[in-house]
Amino acid sequence: MNVIVFASRKGGSGKSTLTAHLAAQASRPSRPVLLVDADPQGSLSLWHELRGADDLVLKRTTRGVAETIRAAKGRGFSWGFVDTPPNRSSAVLDAITCATLVIIPARASLFDLAAVRDTVAMCREVKKPYAVVLNAAPARRSDAESAMVTEARQVLTDLEVPLWSGQITHRADFGLAIGAGQAAKEFDAGSAATAELAGLWSAVEKSVKAINGASLNARVMHRAAA
Repeated sequence: MNVIVFASRKGGSGKSTLTAHLAAQASRPSRPVLLVDADPQGSLSLWHELRGADDLVLKRTTRGVAETIRAAKGRGFSWGFVDTPPNRSSAVLDAITCATLVIIPARASLFDLAAVRDTVAMCREVKKPYAVVLNAAPARRSDAESAMVTEARQVLTDLEVPLWSGQITHRADFGLAIGAGQAAKEFDAGSAATAELAGLWSAVEKSVKAINGASLNARVMHRAAA
């Protein structure tokens, strides 16, 4: 089972939202998906309750993420998506230890970018691959990204932190879909929000294939922690 962990010390970075949208993006009848809500706030659990469907199985635990993942591996799940609390607790480290890939959502702001370093340090501590995804970003204009996004990319590059080449733009469709218990592709399959999520999911799949050794020469967004 491939395990994608969403982690950031900064609250409001979009961990729960991205976990929900990407899990739904990954789910297929032939590719069962497990959601793990390790955040005491329970945002992912609320979305799952609103969803009212059984296509995604959810387990809620604020302790013992590793135990939950180990049990799931014997139940035929292809992918696991783990939402974590916004801190540097043992629960977050426990989740990262289980990860195939850690996604670090960050807004293009000083506070978010400063918090990235703590999460990167945790990934490096347990030698897990990771990548930053710029989330809730200002919209592109005339196909050019905003100055805030460009500056954020430069900051992360200077810190030698790997990041996805795309962005998840601040769009109403993401929030409206969550409020309806849906994902972007279910809310409006032809929307720009859906296209951005599809691009991120494609990048995640490429990284996971490379991590698993199936695609050694692919251009990937992650870095294997030294």
